[in-house]
Amino acid sequence: MNWTEYLNENEQIRWQGRPAPRCYTFRNWIHSLFGVVIMIAAVAWSIHGLHLATAQGSFVFILLPIPFLLAGVYLAFGHLVLSRLEWEHVFFALTDQRVIAISGLWSRRIKTIALADIVWFELRPLGEELGTIRIRGREPQQRMSVTCVEHPRQLTGILEEVLSANGIDITGRNE
Repeated sequence: MNWTEYLNENEQIRWQGRPAPRCYTFRNWIHSLFGVVIMIAAVAWSIHGLHLATAQGSFVFILLPIPFLLAGVYLAFGHLVLSRLEWEHVFFALTDQRVIAISGLWSRRIKTIALADIVWFELRPLGEELGTIRIRGREPQQRMSVTCVEHPRQLTGILEEVLSANGIDITGRNE
């Protein structure tokens, strides 16, 4: 990733990373289970509607479950495909001034939090060398997730230094 267009003058990158592809793609896998349930119900409804349509001559019963079938297909498979496509455009960096997250499939979304504003972070391990880090700033809207990064302890080590520099006691923190 070429960070030059996103960095301020004299800003230096201290850490950069990307999400692990499989982890990022399947991070919302529970939606797929819900989608399969909706899809099965919509198919059963379609079959029942077909029987009603042939018996009563009205094909409205076949058309009613189509939106639910489409929603089920999207929830079961579509969001996984979109996540995988979006993964190619997701980047994270921590500079000497701020944390930067870049994402977005069709348009770039850039989210930043100044290091001086960081008051809290949490590491959620997803494996031995994989995790998601949630970061919060002083303002309620200053929230960011560094999702599914490999070797997250490299970033949390720097964030602990940042919290100490911001005057926040990190002794006794649970990660």
